[in-house]
Amino acid sequence: MTVTTALHPDLLKESGQREVFCGLTSIVWLHRRMPDAFFLVVGSRTCAHLVQSAAGVMIFAEPRFGTAILGERDLAGLADANEELDRLVGNLLERRPEIRTLFLVGSCPSEVIKLDLAKAAERLNRQHRGQVTVLNYSGSGIETTFTQGEDGALLAMLPLMPTPEPGQNHDQLLIVGTLADAVEDRLRTLFERMGIPRVTSLPPRRSTELPPVGPGTRVLLAQPFLSGTARALVDRGAELISAPYPFGVEGSAAWMGAAAAAFGIAPATVSAVIDPLVERGRRAIAPHRETLAGKRLFLLPDSQLEIPLGRFLARECGMELVEVGTPYLDRQLMAQELELLPAGTQISEGQHVERQLERVRASKPDLVVCGLGLANPLEAEGIATKWSIELVFSPIHGCDQAGDLAELFARPLRRRQLLTFA
Repeated sequence: MTVTTALHPDLLKESGQREVFCGLTSIVWLHRRMPDAFFLVVGSRTCAHLVQSAAGVMIFAEPRFGTAILGERDLAGLADANEELDRLVGNLLERRPEIRTLFLVGSCPSEVIKLDLAKAAERLNRQHRGQVTVLNYSGSGIETTFTQGEDGALLAMLPLMPTPEPGQNHDQLLIVGTLADAVEDRLRTLFERMGIPRVTSLPPRRSTELPPVGPGTRVLLAQPFLSGTARALVDRGAELISAPYPFGVEGSAAWMGAAAAAFGIAPATVSAVIDPLVERGRRAIAPHRETLAGKRLFLLPDSQLEIPLGRFLARECGMELVEVGTPYLDRQLMAQELELLPAGTQISEGQHVERQLERVRASKPDLVVCGLGLANPLEAEGIATKWSIELVFSPIHGCDQAGDLAELFARPLRRRQLLTFA
């Protein structure tokens, strides 16, 4: 089915077979963000292998995630999975008393057998009151893409966020979405230099230090896949700042500028802070633009980063967009990004793997951004690829990271060129 719009006449909506990681993968960056939290997946051995391999944890490390494995007796209804879960959680908290927030993460197997983790969280909160807070969310990949796991985790935390006390000034900028600590520190410093009085973040670095939310809170999304969290924050009285996302020089400058405008900061003050960053960022992109300019790019739907990345690669790196696919198109959160895409860009929402691969082969792009499951087969066919999941794990936000972001896409093209001439 094709839907026509004024700006993008070729909006293609597809449904069918999908190729994507499940939301359990988001645990990999969330557990690094909050060292006092623990993520307990209630799932199968396959779930355990997925998270373990995605995280790359060495055998002598003790990570802040684990899997309560559902065995054959659990799946067949021959054992009480709730009793076993209570026992495992008790053992975990006895061994790891530093845990302050425990996330029970649902999976495809736990949802298939209708294991109610919301009730399990209520029960465990009563049992371990004063020691730990138990939350739950779904990381199942049945209907979602892998980045939506973070959206579910943040939504689970939102009821714990306090309401500001009446009669006090609670103006704050709330950056929503996981960032690398060093990147967040840098962005906080820049916002403080502009004169924004208070900058907080969700998720916080400590799971128990949740900022208040209500009137006076301006929400600035750092990630484009947090639709549910954004709407829930607005329902709590926060104001959502409309902006492109902080990928590349242009997007990052506009993102910071939108935050400053929401606080009434003078444009001259904003320019004094941002202009030097823009100049350095453009210099950092320049050598990679030489590799990327004129190359044809096909982005398959995987992470929901595709539209902002397509905008960056087209406008700042000179690439030609063959198609920009996204698992789900939130038109409100993507409004400014859609306006910045080249006119006539074909956008696809949803996925039908076979049809999309047919279009890839027919268009013969120079580079395809896709999930791991499709990358190796396409490489075998002589098509250079970029793993989309690597973009979520890498520090790519902000002007300072613009050169590194461009290099992530230039690298596979350079590798392909070396292999061609080898």
